[in-house]
Amino acid sequence: MKMFLNCIRRRLQLLGEKLPRYQRNIARYNTSDDSCDKTSLLMQLCADRYYISPEAFHTRTCTYGPLGTELKKNIIEQWTSAVRSRAYVFGITTSVQSRMCEESVRIVNVGDLQEILHQESLSKKEASQKIQTLMKASVSVRTSLLQGALQQYIQALELVNRTLPFGLAETGLCHHSDSQLRHSSGCSFEVTESSLVWFCSPRTSSQWMDYWAHQRLQWWRKFALGPSDFDMCNVVDEELKEGASHGVKVLYKFPWGLETLETLWSLGDTLLLKTHQGTCTKLQCRDGRKSVVPHVISVSANMDRGMLAYLFNSFQLMKKTDNKQKLNQRMVLKLHPTLTPVKVALDMGRGSSSELRQVCEGLFQEFLEAGISTWPGYLDTMSLSLENLHTKYDEMGVLFTVMVSESTLKGGLLLVRNRDTTIRETMHISEIKFFLLKYISASENF
Repeated sequence: MKMFLNCIRRRLQLLGEKLPRYQRNIARYNTSDDSCDKTSLLMQLCADRYYISPEAFHTRTCTYGPLGTELKKNIIEQWTSAVRSRAYVFGITTSVQSRMCEESVRIVNVGDLQEILHQESLSKKEASQKIQTLMKASVSVRTSLLQGALQQYIQALELVNRTLPFGLAETGLCHHSDSQLRHSSGCSFEVTESSLVWFCSPRTSSQWMDYWAHQRLQWWRKFALGPSDFDMCNVVDEELKEGASHGVKVLYKFPWGLETLETLWSLGDTLLLKTHQGTCTKLQCRDGRKSVVPHVISVSANMDRGMLAYLFNSFQLMKKTDNKQKLNQRMVLKLHPTLTPVKVALDMGRGSSSELRQVCEGLFQEFLEAGISTWPGYLDTMSLSLENLHTKYDEMGVLFTVMVSESTLKGGLLLVRNRDTTIRETMHISEIKFFLLKYISASENF
């Protein structure tokens, strides 16, 4: 993986920061080339089109631009909506600070640590004692959301009148150690995790494990351009976490290999009993006529890596012929309509600029009120040809480009271009909002 990241960095140094240079690199791109070529193009596109910040190349930090932030938000909303579609799944918020020191990462002041190490008068034992004291005084932060849900179990149990099954869902920031990230892509240290902790009867825990594993794979594939790149496998016995009898991973096939997006664990009652020691009777709930301690199924997804997977999955290099019959390639982010950050871009053609702008502003407000995310291209002071405009919006992943022109002022006609088909058609201004809403709604239910 290190060699792969170095390859990306070397490519990016050659590509530079300006759009025309990486566009020239597209002309040299060949599908038989090393996967590093395509990866470097995607990463540079994501930086230039406001998905990630430029420093993310070199620091492996989760720093996103406006479109990346919106894409991640859309993915999290769909994940949460899917797991909470069942009855008795409740949202919770837990503390970033961890009470379970053995499962947490500690944040230590580097200056204090260096001061101890530089004290030559200290013996090895004295230095060790000072470091241990420093560690105990440092902040302990969580590495997963599981423990917080287990701690809220008793309170939630009263809410459902001690009835099974039920679940606790949360999305939040977790902190991973170097050992957890050694063989993984994406952010180092800070990770956004989405979690569902499902409490069920011991009799039905295996069936629920199968149910959630199937549901989670189908969910990732639902929004994919290439669903076959998402797969699932069982966790080998050597990798089972504490208390787990079974584990399942949802994987994505990146250019450098398979990586885990989501993990499901069948945990039995071990961790729940450990979290609430001495209160076994309070943990019990009804299972028919019996009182039982429920089994726990943990579902956790790395949303930063999931976002990266969807970016790779949607990225396409398309061949096209220009006006001079010259064969070129265009880059397109064919993100799912539900996930793509910008559904429509509003631009204006030649004509009375003040009147055209008024029409654009009216449409802009109408789209926003309808919940259609819109890019106000008509405010851009840099004039682009229609072809370059479409190139820009294809790379941003914009679904539709709506062009307001003199025809709009005379007869109410708009020129609408579809990202995926590149077909341009005329549509009356009174129809455009309902057309967009219908298109997006149909894609959500597909």
